[in-house]
Amino acid sequence: MILKIDITGETPIYQQIHNQIVTGIAKGNLKPGDPLPTVRQLAGDIGVNPMTVNKAYALLKKEGTIIADRRHGARINDKVKKEEPFDGKFDCQAELLISQAHIKGASKQEIKKHLSDLTDRVCG
Repeated sequence: MILKIDITGETPIYQQIHNQIVTGIAKGNLKPGDPLPTVRQLAGDIGVNPMTVNKAYALLKKEGTIIADRRHGARINDKVKKEEPFDGKFDCQAELLISQAHIKGASKQEIKKHLSDLTDRVCG
């Protein structure tokens, strides 16, 4: 598993790890049951503190995206609980991003096209 971490970026590293694992699952690059590297292994591979990877794994575990135990390590959850995908949190984040694009000068049509392209990229 190769993650691209922007050490100087504004997004915290643990959040970048989280986001890339979630995106990898959505794109089919990571499948249910796939093992993840150990905390120490991933930390060494990307050059970060193990506590940073541990924080990302803890967040993924809390969300039900991964399961982790001492015997089998961390792996993609193959029994993800189906929930309402468009909850208030989703709408709030999407509305904020759309608002930011609009403030920067993007038209409604440009935003729709961009979101459609992104959806195609993730969902195929």
